[in-house]
Amino acid sequence: MNSAVLPIVAGETVEIAPDVRRITASNPGVMTGPGTNSYILGDDDLTLIDPGPEIDSHRDALLAAVGKKLRWILCTHTHRDHSPLAQAIKVATGAQILGYDTVPDDGRQDEAFKPDRALRDGDIVDCGVYSLRAVHTPGHASNHLCYLLEGRGVLFTGDHVMQGSTVVISPPDGDMQAYLDSLEKLLTLPIGAFAPGHGHVIETPQDEVRRLIAHRLRREEKIVAALQRVGPVSIEDLVRSAYDDVPERIHNVALRSLHASLIRLQKNGRAVNDGGQWRVTGR
Repeated sequence: MNSAVLPIVAGETVEIAPDVRRITASNPGVMTGPGTNSYILGDDDLTLIDPGPEIDSHRDALLAAVGKKLRWILCTHTHRDHSPLAQAIKVATGAQILGYDTVPDDGRQDEAFKPDRALRDGDIVDCGVYSLRAVHTPGHASNHLCYLLEGRGVLFTGDHVMQGSTVVISPPDGDMQAYLDSLEKLLTLPIGAFAPGHGHVIETPQDEVRRLIAHRLRREEKIVAALQRVGPVSIEDLVRSAYDDVPERIHNVALRSLHASLIRLQKNGRAVNDGGQWRVTGR
């Protein structure tokens, strides 16, 4: 792995491992960091993981990089910054689209996504000299798949793990309990590095997973403490106390993960929602 942390430049091709290249789309932002990463694997028969958003310059950069060698297009999930270019790339190259075949109905998805081959947990994509194993990791999205490069230990994590930021869990499709369970699942796999959907390669994957789990559980305890102080309270008011360590300008985004945590606390018998007012149990 190339551990050099250089600025990520949209449209630039970067080799992150032998026969693994990264091209980042020009869609930086609060939710996407430096932009959405697309990965190209192989030398002759190529695989593209996460074609990304419908941006002409990104499409052109990907097509220039794959030429006539692209055989497979794999999507980690159907959020609009990851899968929408799949169809255009398929039309241009004849490559086959693979991914989870259920698209959630929550208004945040690429509703047109339709894979030629549906994948489920444990399915193997045989690409000749290399193969990829689908790992179902719901939480950020119910149809989220990571892809493990067999024998190499590189896991393409999509939005399950991002570098430099935690991911947003947005109910109703996002599920905090499923997300934590999916993180734990990664600790059982032979992973040497994460190639995330946003940001740089993460070369200490187990440490990162444990850090993310600990962070979410600490946040949950902070939410409980805030409920004890100010509850009953609306979720809009609670975010100010539970996320007072993040800039107020992103509280509207934090609100989604707060909701997911409250749902988990409610299922675990630690919080109650009375007509839109949240409180700890027993109060």
